[in-house]
Amino acid sequence: MTSEPVDVVVIGAGIIGVSTALELQARGRTPVLVDRTGIAAETSRGNAGAFAFSEVEPLATPGIMRRAPKWLLDPLGPLSIPPAYALKITPWMLKFWRASWTDRYDRAVTAQTRLMQHCEAAFERQLSRFGDTDLIRREGQLELYEGARAFEQAKPKWRRRADLGIKVQMLEHPDAIADIQPGLSRKFTHAGFTPGWFNTTDPLTWTQTLARSYTDRGGRVETWDIRDLTLHTDHIELATDQAPLRARQVVICAGAWSHKLAAKIGDSIPLETERGYNTTFTRASVDLKTHLTFAAHGFVMSKIGSGLRIGGAVELGGLDLPPNYRRADILVQKAKSFMPGLDVTGGTQWMGYRPSLPDSLPVIGPSGADDRIVYAFGHGHLGLTQSAGTAELVADLVTRSNPALDLAPFATTRF
Repeated sequence: MTSEPVDVVVIGAGIIGVSTALELQARGRTPVLVDRTGIAAETSRGNAGAFAFSEVEPLATPGIMRRAPKWLLDPLGPLSIPPAYALKITPWMLKFWRASWTDRYDRAVTAQTRLMQHCEAAFERQLSRFGDTDLIRREGQLELYEGARAFEQAKPKWRRRADLGIKVQMLEHPDAIADIQPGLSRKFTHAGFTPGWFNTTDPLTWTQTLARSYTDRGGRVETWDIRDLTLHTDHIELATDQAPLRARQVVICAGAWSHKLAAKIGDSIPLETERGYNTTFTRASVDLKTHLTFAAHGFVMSKIGSGLRIGGAVELGGLDLPPNYRRADILVQKAKSFMPGLDVTGGTQWMGYRPSLPDSLPVIGPSGADDRIVYAFGHGHLGLTQSAGTAELVADLVTRSNPALDLAPFATTRF
């Protein structure tokens, strides 16, 4: 066993953990980044690559529970619960239902908006200090609607974005859509365009680039599986699959597995998984001009490297059920019908576990058991988007500085 505790252990080497270790290092701390499988080896490697700072609406919208029975009847729909998991997820769904009430929803939108504003500014700071501008595509996002009725229903969301100062452009004819993205089916009659939206060319490459900035500055990375945590007066002991490790402080940002570690020290946090599916094509058979969001179908199409990625949807199915790659097939089939020139042969399928809390807000704050342990998880499908901002807030907490944002809405105790 190490005779002296290390400064701070960051558990989880996805985009949140890598960003956090890098920020702590920049503030003069000596973090050790620990992950059971390596840098961006889990969920952070396979997302759509979007920095979605305009996405401030939680999944739990008012009235959503009226549609819940359909989720069980349509296992391949945009939001589904596998029947084998329905009973187990019931306590989480009750919290999700309460989060959809207008009072909670409005508070969640306000909190998410403030977090997004902080995270967007933090991203630009991270990019200028540690990133690679060649890995960022500033090409906007086109959110597509089939018919005027669907578009009218979405207008309150777009008005809210405009009120927040987000530049939006409303398109109400297929020709206007084609001016931005040729080749789409003319069934998409309306759209909202967010020109300030941007993506990374590849989320795996982006995370690895930040990790290299960390290691090039002397940062330590260990591929260890953390099995348990024990609190002591002068240190925290971490049991691993290899050597024991002691630390003065710990940050838990292990994505969908984080709540298992939190439970070891008595914190019960209702974390679930938005299992997301995608298919990546190494060659782009169509000229994608911008990030495409097919609003009613719950999936997106984005450029990854020189290829394309089609993915999304939400399957609330936990960590243990086997993947249902038929969901990925459905998304590709829809994309082909929506963009007839698309060649969908030769794709590689993938599933990731997006960590989700009932109100769609992450947990960012100290453990209820010991403030030497800081949590940073539950970002759902916004982990990449909120990574730089979360890292700065966590570093504030670890260094006992005043956080740049009121963290009460993200506290572990809110449930």
